[in-house]
Amino acid sequence: MAQEITNSKLAHQFAAYSEWRKSLVDTICDFRRWLNEQELNDGQVDQRIQQLLDRLREDKLNVAFVAEFSRGKSELINAIFFAGYGTRLLPSSAGRTTMCPTELVYDASKPSSIMLLPIETRLSDATTTEYKRYPEEWKTIPFDVDSNESMVSAFKEVSNTKTVSLAEAEKFGLYDPNSADDAIATNKNGTIDVPSWRYALINFPHPLLEQGLVILDTPGLNAIGTEPELTLNMLPNAHAVLFVLAADTGVTKSEIDVWRQYISGTRWKQKGRLAVLNKIDGLWDELKTEDDIQTELTKQIKDSAELLGLDIKQIFPISAQKGLLAKVNNDQELLVKSRILELERALSDELIPSKKEIVRDNTQNEIEDLISNTHLILEARVSGINDQLVELRGLRGKNEDVVEHMMNKVKIDKENFEKGLQRFQALRSIFSQHTNRLFTLLGMEALKLHVHSTRETMIQASFTKTIRLAMDNFFSELKTRLVSSDVQISEIKQMMDVMYEKFSKEHGLRKSEPPAFSTLRYQKELAKLERAYKEQFNTALNMLANEKMTLTSKFFETLASRVIHVYEVANRDIENWLKAVISPMESQVREHQLQLRRRLESIKRIYKATDTLEDRILELEAIEKGIQAQLDDLKQLRLNINNALAFELVQDAIAA
Repeated sequence: MAQEITNSKLAHQFAAYSEWRKSLVDTICDFRRWLNEQELNDGQVDQRIQQLLDRLREDKLNVAFVAEFSRGKSELINAIFFAGYGTRLLPSSAGRTTMCPTELVYDASKPSSIMLLPIETRLSDATTTEYKRYPEEWKTIPFDVDSNESMVSAFKEVSNTKTVSLAEAEKFGLYDPNSADDAIATNKNGTIDVPSWRYALINFPHPLLEQGLVILDTPGLNAIGTEPELTLNMLPNAHAVLFVLAADTGVTKSEIDVWRQYISGTRWKQKGRLAVLNKIDGLWDELKTEDDIQTELTKQIKDSAELLGLDIKQIFPISAQKGLLAKVNNDQELLVKSRILELERALSDELIPSKKEIVRDNTQNEIEDLISNTHLILEARVSGINDQLVELRGLRGKNEDVVEHMMNKVKIDKENFEKGLQRFQALRSIFSQHTNRLFTLLGMEALKLHVHSTRETMIQASFTKTIRLAMDNFFSELKTRLVSSDVQISEIKQMMDVMYEKFSKEHGLRKSEPPAFSTLRYQKELAKLERAYKEQFNTALNMLANEKMTLTSKFFETLASRVIHVYEVANRDIENWLKAVISPMESQVREHQLQLRRRLESIKRIYKATDTLEDRILELEAIEKGIQAQLDDLKQLRLNINNALAFELVQDAIAA
């Protein structure tokens, strides 16, 4: 591709993060290969490893840009990410340029193109996430990545508008007859211009996008309120949100409202929320001294920080236009003056390490559990071999009666263990009953029925009170199910603790501590959504009075899709936890059964022909050496994985 990525610290750090993730994938693949070679893998273990690898390979870093119109947001994206192309890729000019939410991403399985979802889809209740599953609903425009002209032409599509009647615009949720702003925007002939597209998806092989970066460019602030998926899904889940203000306008009332309701506040995470004070070049004045300019800028920063409730360190004064120009012309002096490198440095220092920490913790817990289980199996094998060797060495020089006595003893051990196996089967049955009860509480079918009944109540409601009650009941029921699930999870954990203790005492199996689990994180996620609904509902009361049920309905659909997603994650996590709880015992029981069978076979062979005793001892000693070698391999693999997890990203500053 005919471009070189700008050598910024952000690009450097993100490339290092991607390398770290790739190295982690490689070491986990080595562990998987070794398990297969040593015949220590099974279906459940392999499935868990595959899920872990999929999560690492599909890992994304989401950065959202939010601003009112004409704040230079698209220019900022061009300056940070696309300066290496030597031109403006995203349309950036005075007035409205980004008319619909635009997501820049890269999927190697799809051609380089821009996909556009028609604005008419707003008449349906389906969310944009759902529409992503149906490419035929989108208009696709391919472009040539080696031609700037082709790309610029395709990207201009996001700023297209169409003229519709006021009634149609109202159905889309894009016109409010009581809004003074909407009245001003109305054409003389009683029509209004609305965006042609509801959402744009640009699939583009930019080096950072190839490494898993996703950029979300949002339209003006009023559009945020009319597309609930932005407020409930995309912005809250973005790893960084850059709120772009303009030095020539200061912070407006609508910007304060949006910042508090959708970006900051108690309901969403605070990390990675930055305010960018753009267009500082408007303050550059040759008739003023540098000190005067800096004094004015400092005041702007202080005022913005106070109005947004931020520390002044979280306000970044920049000139996106001059930053882009400096990068294109390789003007180091202008680049420093634009201060864009300071923003990039903040993004790389705050965003990437916190993202890495989350990925590292999740990976470490899962892989450590898998390695520990493998270690338990190998230790059980060593223990079994040692028991056999002690028995066989004790038979040297002994007569047939002693050998027969030993054989009978092993037979009794085997019979006792088989009685224990019956208890284990009974435990499996009870475990299945508890599991079924758990999935009845968290089952997707029951959830979808609950969503459907709430939706029906809302559609039929004549009063806002009925809608409010329906939604309160919706969340109350969801919380009850999660709390009840915790009770089931606790019972399963207690039952397995008792069983592990019993098998440890009676049959010498190594005691494994079943991991703990709680639904608290899903409860917190639902609590965030409930707070979002309450805030949105309160601001929507006037809207409801004006019969704008379209937006209320769309809001509920987005809310429901987020709840379903939370439950899907909960189901997947609980499934993995249940495997982690029962798998070590199943593996140990299988191993113990196998060892008893081998012990009995050994003594039977010796009983029938005593001259095989020494051969059998030598054979077992060789097997013991082999298992010790496996334990050494496993120790090295664990060390390799820990080293890969612990590897720190390069922190050195680089010349821009």
